This record gives sequence, structure tokens and C-alpha cells, in this order.
Amino acid sequence: MQERMINMEFFKLVSINEAKDIIEKNITFKAAVEKVNILNALGRIIAEDIYANENVPDFVRSTVDGYAIFSQDAFGASESLPAILNLVGEVKIGQVPSKDIIQGECMYVPTGGMLPKGADAVVMIEYTEKLDDGTILINKPVAPLQNIVEIGEDVKKGELIIKKGTKLRPYEIGVLSSLGILEVDVCKKIKVGIISTGDEIVDPKEKITLGKVRDINSYLLYSLCLEEGVEPVLYGIVSDDYEKLKNKLKEAIDECDVVIMSGGSSVGNKDETIKVINSFKDSNIFIHGISIKPGKPTIIGKIGEKFVFGLPGHPLACAVIFKNFVSFYFNKIRSFEREEYPIECIMAVNYHKAQGRAEFLPVRIKEEQGKLFAYPTYYKSGLISCFSKSFGYIYIEKELEGVYEGQTVKVYKF
Repeated sequence: MQERMINMEFFKLVSINEAKDIIEKNITFKAAVEKVNILNALGRIIAEDIYANENVPDFVRSTVDGYAIFSQDAFGASESLPAILNLVGEVKIGQVPSKDIIQGECMYVPTGGMLPKGADAVVMIEYTEKLDDGTILINKPVAPLQNIVEIGEDVKKGELIIKKGTKLRPYEIGVLSSLGILEVDVCKKIKVGIISTGDEIVDPKEKITLGKVRDINSYLLYSLCLEEGVEPVLYGIVSDDYEKLKNKLKEAIDECDVVIMSGGSSVGNKDETIKVINSFKDSNIFIHGISIKPGKPTIIGKIGEKFVFGLPGHPLACAVIFKNFVSFYFNKIRSFEREEYPIECIMAVNYHKAQGRAEFLPVRIKEEQGKLFAYPTYYKSGLISCFSKSFGYIYIEKELEGVYEGQTVKVYKF
């Protein structure tokens, strides 16, 4: 009898790039949009292109304390032969100059002050001398537009200032405030259900008994979700029981946009995850096994329009799959283009990897004689301490045999 379930074999293993292509092709869900005040927008993803509605600055202003002049008046000026100008007033910060200046005149202007009409440069006060209340000596020439910021030099009206899919940092929020934009449309936070499975898993609050392990992945995934700017919801620990797991998955699917299940993704008799996903009428599993270490026993599919990720129970593998595929999914549905800048290090030792699979190797970084060296953080299945001992990881292509001592490698931060 054949059922919509998987026997003791994986589907054909797919590569990392193949897995990402499959995920992208199966995306139909798009993040909803909501309007938020910019004070609450830090870390949120912009849902539309934002254009400047005005020039910044919208007046010509000085970048130094000094005297606004017509630059030709100071051509050839020196300490031995200074230019002599009439001082005709002072600009108050935040105010419009009381008058224009003409050739042969100057006006004091503070940093950030508005230039009077007729002036095209500012001489720093250090290069001037006050002869009397109405006369200023200029000891150094200035070029046209020197020491000033022109209208729209920072931001021009109509300019694209923040692209759709940008994650807002304090700096973008500062730009928005400079334009008087106090509310923006952002992607609504994706609600992510987290289910931890396994007969051996117990709540960290409970007393642990022999043969049991405390739940790590729920807390790991919850924190990773917060780091991604999504809204995690914990659905607790479910034993390897088909009916209990199906009921919990249905609850999470009904209430969330995405569901992550950790544990139960391998091919053992007790692993019910794939059977449960397949039991839903509108389910579709399109990945069961990725050619990657750690993280090979990974399930990715959909129930209706909602993605379900079955992540390995091993915490490191769980984190690696989250970082590479769950985050990838989040980014795609929010149009967010992530930029990662790895650190180049020198491999400290030879490392031989398993054939036929790409590998994410945890490493720690140590500075020696002014150079950065990467040391592998060796780990065994189920151990969590490699996270605290590692700075990040090296990605080793599946075609490679490993990495060699002295080789330059790129280290990506956890």
C-alpha cells in the first residue's frame, strides 16, 4: 500500500543553490504592509521606495565659522598683502541674513548659518583679522563654493533615498527625519511558529533525568527569529507522537505565516515530521535532504500558501539551516537583499571534509603576529558548546576535499 509519506530513504539530495531555487519558485506568500512611526521603525524592512520630497539642505549654508564673501575679492590674498573687506553684519544661526552683500563686502556666518545672497564662499575665521568694527583683513584666498553646502547637496528633491527592501538603521531614520517623513510603510512582521519535537526533549525549567536533554532549539530559533526581525511564537515540545504532532502543527499553521519544526527530519522510524506534513490535503514537500554538512536531513515544504521547515535536531545543524534557508525565505518575501562581508583569515591547520557535500565549518579566530588565523571548532552531534567557542564559519564547496594550512579563507560571522 502506497501512502503520501516517505519510506526509509531521502528524496534525491539537492545542492544549496538548488534548494534556494526551489524555495524561490514555490513562494506565493508576500509579507503584509503596515505604517509605523519612524521612532518604532528600527530594524524594519521598507515596503516601498521612498523619494525625497524636498531638498536637504534647502538653503546654502556654511560648514565653518568665518566670513561670507564674494570669492573674487580674496584672489591673491596673503598675510603680506591681505584683501580688505567691509564688514556689513552678522548672520544669526537659524535665521535669514538681514541683507545681501555686494563686491567688497563680507558678513560673519557661523557653522550651519545661511549664506547671504551675493556670497559664494566662506573664509575660515583663522585666516582673517579684524582691523576694526567695520573692516576685515583676509589673509588667504578661497575658491568659489569653498566651505559651503549648496541647496540639495545632501539630498535632492525627487531623489530615491531609501530603496524598497532596505532594513532601517539609525542612519536611514535620521535621513527620514531630515525630510520631515515621520511615518513609513514597512513589511508587517512575519509570524513564525516554532515546534520542538522528540521524546528525549524536556523543558529547561524541568529537572533533567537520565537519557533526557533540555530543549535548546526552541530558544535558539526564537532568538534567531528576533535577530531576523520576525515575530516568533513558541508552541512547546511535542513528543514523537503522530496525532499530537499533527494537532500542534495544525494549530501553528492556522495562527502563523511560517512554521519551523526542529527534530524529526531524518529517516528513522520515530521521526514523524514528514508523515505529519504529508497528512494535510494541501501539503507539498519539495525538499527532503540537502547536500550539506551539518544539516543534511532537512525538510522544506508547504501547507497551503505557508512554508513549513523541518530542521535537524542537532543545534548547530538547526542554526546553519536557519541561516541559509529560513532566512533566505524571509528575505525573499520581504524583498530584502542581505549584504554579508566576511573576514579574510589564514587557515591555521589542514582540514579534510566528507566528500560530496558542502560543509559549514565552525571556526574561532585568533590574531597572531598581526595576522588573523582561523582554527576549526571540532564538534560532535548534539553538542551546543561550539557556538560559544566559535566566531563564525567557513563555507567549503562540495567539490573541494577541504582547506589547507596557510590557505586564505572567508569567515562568516554567526
